[in-house]
Amino acid sequence: MDIRTGILTAAILLVLGALLVARNGLLTLQAARKLTFYRLRQSRIASAWWLFGGALLLIIISILLPTVGTPLAFQYFPPSPTIAPTLTPSVVPTITLSPTITLTPTITDTPLVSVTPTGTATPFLPLVVEAGFISVVTPNPDAVISLLQFSTTFDSNTGRCVNPTTLFRNPITHLYACFDYDKMIPGSQWTAVWYRNGEYVDDESIPWNGGTGGYGYSESINPAGGWQPGVYTVQIFVGVDFKRAGSFTVEGDAPATPVPTATLSPTPVATP
Repeated sequence: MDIRTGILTAAILLVLGALLVARNGLLTLQAARKLTFYRLRQSRIASAWWLFGGALLLIIISILLPTVGTPLAFQYFPPSPTIAPTLTPSVVPTITLSPTITLTPTITDTPLVSVTPTGTATPFLPLVVEAGFISVVTPNPDAVISLLQFSTTFDSNTGRCVNPTTLFRNPITHLYACFDYDKMIPGSQWTAVWYRNGEYVDDESIPWNGGTGGYGYSESINPAGGWQPGVYTVQIFVGVDFKRAGSFTVEGDAPATPVPTATLSPTPVATP
């Protein structure tokens, strides 16, 4: 048993002794109250209080013994250093992997020129349409065309499409692309090109016959191949400058185009 353990054991014993002394003092006090003679009763009460005082003293000593007694004991009996055991490292065997397959490097062809996509190209006017320009008036590059609206009916009084939509179903014969415009120059060339699924089907290219601002439209009547189902796009140009595009969809098979039939004419026969 070391010094610290001995001091803690002594403190615990002192606490137990204090409890026993306090118990005896309590029993003595209870017995003294039952005595008839005054002097004897006072003597027993005094003894009980002395026992309570002794119990309190033992409690104080049990508290001071670990806190004060331990450092004093170590001054007279210094603890001897404990030699820590030296650990001997042990070698743990490791598994060595032996390669079984040797990969042969291959040569990867690196392209000398890499093509980077530049995004969606701006619509351009077909050269065939541009070659048919007849206007000599320089168009205004700042001309403005609004979003396009599409309808099969046009109101000439208001200059607007009636019940515009982007979905049409055959049979169709006539379609309008309506828009608002501003900063146009009368007499300058303007063009509307109609496409179906990215392929040209119709165009309208004439000198501008409206005012500088207001409502305008382009129309297409039975384009090449009829109104076949697909996605149609209308592109508006002022001069050769692209201004606006809009799309709509046609569903259902186009009505068959009547095939002209030959008419037999009677051949005059000479009468003998």
